[in-house]
Amino acid sequence: MPALTLKTLLIEARTALAHGEAPRLEAELLLAHALGRDRGWLYAHGGDTLEDPTALACFRTLVQRRAQGEPVSYLLGCREFWSLNLQVRPGVLIPRPDTETLVEAALSRLPQDLPGRVADLGTGTGAIALALAVERPRCRIIAVDRSPQALAVAIENVERLGLGQQVTCRCGDWFEPLAGERFDLIVSNPPYIAEADPHLEQGDLRFEPRSALASGPDGLADIRRIVGQAPDHLDPGGGLLLEHGMGQGKAVRELLVQGGFCGVETVQDLGGKDRVTLGIMPL
Repeated sequence: MPALTLKTLLIEARTALAHGEAPRLEAELLLAHALGRDRGWLYAHGGDTLEDPTALACFRTLVQRRAQGEPVSYLLGCREFWSLNLQVRPGVLIPRPDTETLVEAALSRLPQDLPGRVADLGTGTGAIALALAVERPRCRIIAVDRSPQALAVAIENVERLGLGQQVTCRCGDWFEPLAGERFDLIVSNPPYIAEADPHLEQGDLRFEPRSALASGPDGLADIRRIVGQAPDHLDPGGGLLLEHGMGQGKAVRELLVQGGFCGVETVQDLGGKDRVTLGIMPL
């Protein structure tokens, strides 16, 4: 069998992935991963032949698994978030661009030249905590997750990025490992999809941990818990920032007002959809 050029292999992969959202990009990412190269290298070497049978078999296996629906981030073992290359594995929620709206909102409440204490609840890969640590070097952040599997990935990312002096990881259910502690800011991207939502059986969501996605009949069960317990862990003037679904802004604002928060407002993402709602503890 004659050796195939990289260009030919990419065309073959794009055809196999044609029903996905970005077949060309995904084909390039998978081939670059199989070869241990970056996408830029592929552009310069499209006419090269792939004569390594191991790399070819690896690439075709990756394409087949992606065609069956496995998330690209799980296949590659990594995902970029806030310009950070984070390790990702099955069993851990994949960071998404929408969550950068939460990071931006948090940064607007954290002065760049002052120390601060932040809690990141449901940290997953550690994406939010690590983005805040990079942008606010004087902050100290505690990243909490109830999943030992997720927390192991977060710890790996903290150590790999050299941010262990700023970010501490703890295992527990929401505020459980934070007894007696108070913070300037609490941030969270909790589960917020309704348990019966059909989207849970579509796309990448099929492969991600249900416990990190769904939360009660209306998707707000965990947000209610966080709002109810947060006042015991916030200093006066401290803020609680919650990511939520695009149709949940009004409900989350009402929960924060009922919970005694003031200055309640919702921030929209780049698509103009409600994405993050925040409240402030009265002075």
